[in-house]
Amino acid sequence: MNDVQALPSPCVVVLVGPGASGKTSWADAHFPPGTVVSSDRLRALVGVAEDDIEASTDAFALLDQLVARRLARKLTTVIDTLGLDTERRQGWLALARANGMPCYAVAFDTPAKECRERNRQRDKRIPVDVLNAQLRTWAAVRDRLDDEGFDGVLRPAYVRVVPEAFTQAQAAVERQQRDPSRLRFGLQLATFDWPGGNPAVRQRLTELAQAAEEAGFDALYVMDHFRQIPQIGRAWDAMLESYTTLAFLAGRTERVRLGTLVTGVTYRNVAHLGKIIATLDVLSGGRAVCGLGLGWFESEHRAYGWEFPPVRERYELLEDALRVLPLVWGKGAPAYEGKQLHVKEALSYPRPLQDRVPIILGGSGERRTLRLAARYADACNVFGNAETVRHKTEVLRAHCIDVDRDPSEVEVTQLSTVLIGTDDQQVRELVEQHRPRRQDPARYAASVNAGTVADQVGRFRELAEAGASEVMVRLPHLVDASSLEPIANVIRAFR
Repeated sequence: MNDVQALPSPCVVVLVGPGASGKTSWADAHFPPGTVVSSDRLRALVGVAEDDIEASTDAFALLDQLVARRLARKLTTVIDTLGLDTERRQGWLALARANGMPCYAVAFDTPAKECRERNRQRDKRIPVDVLNAQLRTWAAVRDRLDDEGFDGVLRPAYVRVVPEAFTQAQAAVERQQRDPSRLRFGLQLATFDWPGGNPAVRQRLTELAQAAEEAGFDALYVMDHFRQIPQIGRAWDAMLESYTTLAFLAGRTERVRLGTLVTGVTYRNVAHLGKIIATLDVLSGGRAVCGLGLGWFESEHRAYGWEFPPVRERYELLEDALRVLPLVWGKGAPAYEGKQLHVKEALSYPRPLQDRVPIILGGSGERRTLRLAARYADACNVFGNAETVRHKTEVLRAHCIDVDRDPSEVEVTQLSTVLIGTDDQQVRELVEQHRPRRQDPARYAASVNAGTVADQVGRFRELAEAGASEVMVRLPHLVDASSLEPIANVIRAFR
């Protein structure tokens, strides 16, 4: 048996042990009430009280229905019964497997003497002969648990159910403490509907940008969209134009790099885009970053009257942009003839202060996007967990070798949404505050990587180990400078 502190959400937890061994008290201490399905409490619903043995058949029938329906909805479920019946345990385990959920047993190996003493102190005692029979059965049940196919057989220690991204976080935190890894952090500003409305945006944006520098962020990024994207909000929510916003931030900050995640290649004349970024670099003192992507938001194109070419043509335009932008930023005024772009004079004066404005290519398509990154870009930007990042890093490395480029010249960056609380209680409160009304809290928590500061340190350490050089985060609870305090503590762990 192994002690496991972090269980993946959602999961099934089967409590196993004789009466008075502490199952219900442990479940109540570690899980929200709505997740625990208790045979005793169901007896009180279908009978006269929790100790109404005559109601047991109806209570277990109801328990099985509740468990089946919860698992069908993939909701974390704690089954609080004796758990001594092998057939029942196997039935719950099979149901968990059928619904694609991990299933754990928690073995309450409480000494018989302690169980008897607890029972004596109860108002409603278990009959002595019944408890003795359970205690005699327990040893054989305990010894079989490891071979029954559970994902883990746990002792009743401290347990947390967390998004899968954090199940190995504690071990990663310990590695970070022993051997610190350096990791850059970028903050993506994706929403602007702050308290005070439009008149307050200027001051609130200034405060957040300066607080982000103080918190240790290495870069600030904005989305290159002209109305809010459906993944985050409504079309009529406030959305600032990207490069105007970056120019404003250049005058309000001193150190952080400034860029988009990412500029849609279809939105602007590419040579003009080169001029915009060169100007940003000069006015920011050499801090511009060029995020570039294929462009995907078709309805936005239609709303503004832009063409939305087929994927093949957009890839051709993207490759042309990757080739022509360094020419715009370089010496002279060379002509460029590509598949989609035809530029008579690629020039920008003043030229950028940086010898090469770094280009981050957004997207993780393995056949085309990562190959373009390997050939032309300074970094790629991907989504996903550490396993995904590791795989994309390997694909990118293979493309670099194939095009005869040193893989160390192209970094991997990762973008995710992060909800951070100081402790489990605050995390739960933040999830309740921000989740859509009809969305399961656990599902929302997983989608925004909701966890404590320690959880986040562990997750980012795993991303660094997987190959990420920079992580960009969107904070859904970002409303003022105080919202940055938890992530500041995470960043400090990587300095």
